[in-house]
This record gives sequence, C-alpha cells and structure tokens, in this order.
Amino acid sequence: MTEAIHCTDRVALDEWHVLAAVTELPVGVPKATRLLDTDLTIERRLDDTVAVRLGETALPVRLKFGYAWTTLGSPDHELFDIPEYAEPDRRNLNAASVGLYCSAPRAVENFLDLGHFAFVHTNYLGVEPHTEIKPYKVEITAERGEIVATKCIAYQPQASLIATDGHDVEYVYRVPHPYCAILYKSNDVDPARQDVIAIFLQPSSEERVVAHMLLSVLDEVSPDAAIRAYQQLIFSQDKPILENQVPKRLPLNMRSELSARADASSSTYRRWLADHNVRYGTLPA
Repeated sequence: MTEAIHCTDRVALDEWHVLAAVTELPVGVPKATRLLDTDLTIERRLDDTVAVRLGETALPVRLKFGYAWTTLGSPDHELFDIPEYAEPDRRNLNAASVGLYCSAPRAVENFLDLGHFAFVHTNYLGVEPHTEIKPYKVEITAERGEIVATKCIAYQPQASLIATDGHDVEYVYRVPHPYCAILYKSNDVDPARQDVIAIFLQPSSEERVVAHMLLSVLDEVSPDAAIRAYQQLIFSQDKPILENQVPKRLPLNMRSELSARADASSSTYRRWLADHNVRYGTLPA
C-alpha cells in the first residue's frame, strides 16, 4: 500500500482528513477522490456507512459532523469535537464543498483573517470606514494544544442571513487541526449563544484543496437553501483572493510576509505549524 502513497510528510499522513459530506454521496456508487496526492475511492452504503479504499485496501473511516474522514497513516488521536453540533435546536448543514487552487494552510490562514472583512466582504462582513481591528487574545491551550483566539471584534453590516442591522460582532476562533478551523460568532437571535462555522480542508495536493464548510446555526426561519447560498456568496468573494496568492504554499518564515497587529492569529498559526513539523502545503522557515 505504501507504494501508492506519494506524500512523505509523516504529520500529514498521521492525521484524520475530511473527504465528503455523507448525505451528498450517491448510495452504492464508488466516487473517485484524492488526498495527499493519493487516489482513493469513497462509497456510501445503503445503511449510510462509508467505505474508503486505496486500491483494494480498506482505509479507516470516521463519520463526524456529517462528514466522512479517513487517514493514510496511523493517528494516535481521534478527531476533535464541536460540542455545539449535538445541540438539538441547531441547523447543521454542509454549506458547500468547493475546489480551490491553493494550499490547505493558505485557506486556514484566510479563514482566520479579520482584516480583510471590510475590503473583500464589503456590505456583508465589513464596510469602510470600519476597518480597524482591535487587539484580541491568541493562545495555545494547555489541554489540547489548539490555537484559540478570543475577543475578536468586527463591525458587520449583515453578519448573517437573519441580521437586521449593522453592529459589532464578537468572534472566537479555534484551530484544532493543521487543516481545519472553526469560528464561533454571536448569534443575532440569542445573544447568549453562538453560531458555528467551520472549514475542513481536504488537501488533494500541496497546492489544491477541497474546502468543506460546516454550518451549525441557530436559525428557525431561513430555508436550508438560503442559509447555504449566503455562505456560498461569502466564500465566492474569498476564492479569487486565495487562488491569486503567491506563493500557493504558506511560508513559515515570519519575515517573508509582513505581519500587522490584525495578523496575530496568522502569526501564531504559522509558528504552530512549524512547531508541529507540518510540511505539506507549507514552505519551511
């Protein structure tokens, strides 16, 4: 089996990686997919279990958050948790699975970037002159070793589909996995709770990914199609930015790209990747 695996990054091989939203897989029809430069097939069975194969070899599978995950190595850990996903009044949806011509770390870094809201998502997630990003806190948790950014505040004209006016929105970001990131944002109906948006990157190669976007939102009004369409609109604004970044892979040398105060999460993420010896999709320091 190892002869068919072309990735040599042990850290990437020994991770769990997303492959597909389970309900969007055709039943009984093997589908070709690609992970870490390796060709696989994935098939949803009649009982909604999922099989993933590398040639004739069956790979381990985990079903979580509505997605199928697999590994090409031997992880010593299970997938991270998103406790909110299990709350009964939430709408849990795959907003989209979109191919991108960029590396997985580039997509994660873009997801963490508060500074681009006013310029890329104008009249939705930001607007001039509200461009200032106030200082926020970034740390690596002692318990799980995740990156967590708190007290992230941004003025947003339309923070969600059900928002009725512009206001400051508070974000919390988590990076529990080299190629996955999660944000929690204040909800427009229940201020005591938060909507959850996650991006799970499937690295097809070092410079191509499929971005799977999970929504776990508190919205009893909007149809599924409208919730998905709003998130797809936001992501469509990010796509050309991501695909035109040079280099495609994320440089881990902090001096190669300027860092401002608003880039605190990005700087921490790059150091975190370097500390974990993640090479796939990066340029070494």
